[in-house]
Amino acid sequence: MASTQLEGRTVAFLTAQEGVEEVELTEPWKAVKEAGGTPQLIAPESGEVQAFEHLDKSSTYPVDETLENADPERYDALVLPGGIANPDQLRTDQRAIQFVQRIFSAGKPVGVICHGPWMLVEADLVRDRKLTSWPSLQTDIRNAGGEWVDREVVVDQGLVSSRKPDDLPAFCAKIVEEFAEGRHRVARAGASADAD
Repeated sequence: MASTQLEGRTVAFLTAQEGVEEVELTEPWKAVKEAGGTPQLIAPESGEVQAFEHLDKSSTYPVDETLENADPERYDALVLPGGIANPDQLRTDQRAIQFVQRIFSAGKPVGVICHGPWMLVEADLVRDRKLTSWPSLQTDIRNAGGEWVDREVVVDQGLVSSRKPDDLPAFCAKIVEEFAEGRHRVARAGASADAD
């Protein structure tokens, strides 16, 4: 029997046009769907997103909405998958940075994994927050004012973070839980929330 924890909730999955780590897109996507939510893939351009399995091209996925047309108000939560090239490209796009900042400022829950926190560093959203990531990002996170910890999954006021694909079972379970909880009263780190 399917879960209804996320029924009526729409979750944005924000990626670059190329370079997202496939399993970090598909497993959280499946978890959101299985919990009754509606995942939507947002990318800079229309068409398809090219996913990768480590450094090798894998499948492509259809874009549901472009950054130009994506309104953060329409989404209840956000997932930022990893892959080395994905967040590195995305963090150079001012529309992507503003989209993420608006999600945070509304107190909406966010899931981020692997190299995904590069987006949060760029958007000044890790200051005074505890999170984890792929180990090579720990200096970036600390330099941006965050507290980096080496754990399978970390939750800090609606921000769920994990280190790598091996952490996906814990990550997926925790994002469903946090997304079901909804908006959080406090959204620190460069953004403030007026949410209930």
